[in-house]
Amino acid sequence: MSQNHPGKRIADSIVVMSHQMLPEDANPYGSVHGGVILKHIDTTGGVAAMRHARTNVVTASIDRVDFLKPVRVGDLAIFTARLEYAGRTSMDVSVSVIGEDLITGRTQHCAQAMLTYVALDRDGHPIPVPPLLLETDEERQRSEAAAARRKRSAEDKKATRQRG
Repeated sequence: MSQNHPGKRIADSIVVMSHQMLPEDANPYGSVHGGVILKHIDTTGGVAAMRHARTNVVTASIDRVDFLKPVRVGDLAIFTARLEYAGRTSMDVSVSVIGEDLITGRTQHCAQAMLTYVALDRDGHPIPVPPLLLETDEERQRSEAAAARRKRSAEDKKATRQRG
């Protein structure tokens, strides 16, 4: 932890955004188009990263998105983002999506995603982010898992570049 960047708790950057899904969000099957869900995932994750870094951020990668159940038109989609890992200039953020039927109150876990954001200065150059203060065993385990995922992802990218 440096003097310029004291650590920040995960709880301080958690973001919850809710959106009612409307007919213009639909695909031909009556559920919400995956691209609409992805846009809200990216927005929610970006806000969590900005809360942590307190500067502009850009999406560096979407490492994984799992669409588990459909979100239906008329449902409330609830997007929850939390930091999992903070590197030198980048942050890994997980986003979960819950769909709520506003008539019955029934909820279901509809999607899960992991994204990486990079903090930028006013000139668009990467800048350091505060470290995460990991307060619970669960937070430590999730951060260790994110670090291992990052390492595998970097190895995969290097192998892809070499294949060219």
